Amino acid sequence: MSDLSLWQLVLIGLIFVWSGVVRSGLGFGGSVMALPFLLLILNKPLVFLPIISVHLLVFAGLTVWQNNRQLLMARAGERAEGTVDWGYLRRALAIMLVPKLVGVFGVIVLPNTVMTAVIYTIIAIYSITYVLNKPLKSKHPWVDVLFLMLGGYISGTSLVGAPLIIAVFVNHVAKQQLRDTLFVLWIVLVSIKMTAFLIAGVDLQLIHHLWLLPCAAVGHLFGLKLHRWLINTDTKRFMQVLGVALLVISGVGLWQSVKGGLWG
Repeated sequence: MSDLSLWQLVLIGLIFVWSGVVRSGLGFGGSVMALPFLLLILNKPLVFLPIISVHLLVFAGLTVWQNNRQLLMARAGERAEGTVDWGYLRRALAIMLVPKLVGVFGVIVLPNTVMTAVIYTIIAIYSITYVLNKPLKSKHPWVDVLFLMLGGYISGTSLVGAPLIIAVFVNHVAKQQLRDTLFVLWIVLVSIKMTAFLIAGVDLQLIHHLWLLPCAAVGHLFGLKLHRWLINTDTKRFMQVLGVALLVISGVGLWQSVKGGLWG
């Protein structure tokens, strides 16, 4: 990113603020809501994926720790159930592990233009489900397995597999445990991805963490307020607005890929 102009760096910083808002506000979507914008500035997914991964590890881990600490304090002397469903988390990870590793391998060897097109296509599909207010749902065991496998693979390629995974978890994890269970899942999946990056010698962009981590921290604080607001309001309209924005951005990104000679 050293060759980017000042205004491009400012935009990247603002996008990471936005990513932090979405991640802590919704419990998911920090990647899917940020990557389309980031790739319009710099069409190199492997530049941004390590940064997004570190942010997720830091703030998801912090949120789970804080929530469990507050729960233990509130129920001092009582047996607290905890905010993570470890049993279902282990079963889901057993299904997702192999597809996750396959996806991680794909993101390392595929050309940037192909990987960008894949990411934009996935996000466009997700955004349409948001706009139509028809979120993906899983009602049968074989659909659960299919969604978890696809979600694991997509998570391995671009960190945007959350909607498929959430469609399964929402049917098996209690509402009060859903957010933190997903956060622990993200931590495990992202740790696998970061290990693969290290083995493959991918540049982790460590110097840029010095200024982008504080940007994400600002977004995290606003996201906590957003989460409290969403609990008491209609989230469907909010997700529809985000869906429209993502659909436009993904369309522009795909058009640029085609214009750049991706398919010919």
